[in-house]
Amino acid sequence: MHVLADLFALPPIGRLHHERTQRIHAIIRPGAQAPQPSTSTAADFCLAHHALEGAEAAARASDASTFDWYVAHPDAGATTNSVPTTVGARVVVTPILADLPRSAISETPYYVLGPGTEAAPPHLCSLAADAYASAARAGFGDLLAAHAVVLCLLRTKNLGETLDSWTISRLPGTVFMDHVDDPVVLARDLIHEAGHNWLNDALAATGCKISDTAHFYSPWKQTKRPAFGFLHACWAFPLTMLFTAHALTSTTGDLHRFLAAYLDQQRSLLAGTAPDHASALELISDDGLRDRLAAAHHQALAL
Repeated sequence: MHVLADLFALPPIGRLHHERTQRIHAIIRPGAQAPQPSTSTAADFCLAHHALEGAEAAARASDASTFDWYVAHPDAGATTNSVPTTVGARVVVTPILADLPRSAISETPYYVLGPGTEAAPPHLCSLAADAYASAARAGFGDLLAAHAVVLCLLRTKNLGETLDSWTISRLPGTVFMDHVDDPVVLARDLIHEAGHNWLNDALAATGCKISDTAHFYSPWKQTKRPAFGFLHACWAFPLTMLFTAHALTSTTGDLHRFLAAYLDQQRSLLAGTAPDHASALELISDDGLRDRLAAAHHQALAL
């Protein structure tokens, strides 16, 4: 698998997206005709999860008007808030981190699209569009098209400061991240988080159940982690390394130095995972998924 697109083309994921989207729409709108897709299957899958979470929260709060809004908007209103990009229409929002809820569905803050959602300011929509374009030029367009549909931009930071980013399994295709005013750095972090979303979907689609008894040392966390987290790191970080190596050929100045230092750091960290990664891969029962995880890791080690 020398072409990046081959890494992300795992047929069971498409089937998972289609089937789960249909089930969610049937739950929210029982007996109604399935809505006409307005986006890709992967985007519909992401947006359906926002509608499901919003409708469930409204039902629990006995908020009939909001519940009815989600029934009428199975795409969670994305068509009125989307931003055109090279990988398709994206929803880019700027929720205030301190206002984001935490609940039983996630240990980290999260945001659900709803009737009050507003698109990010124009300059941040442009930043996001440029980031998607940067990732696509490096070969990651298919990954972001399917697994970074909703982008929640949080705190603005300076180049070199710690950037926090995350995903939650209940909102697949959604990413939460701090950002700097540079599309290349944003593209790098989009690829990392989209990689996590991809692997979550891949594990579910292939029916792989990773043992929670096996633990491996993670150089990123400097502690032993369950195989699930270890494999996630050994997939997402190599993807950012492959992107960074490509980006270095067209960057200069402070940005070039920042990316070069990042790649050097990741090379050192990833090198220490090689023996354990081979053992962890034995826990992946699906040949296609195991081959893709191994290929990304191998390509990054060769940088």
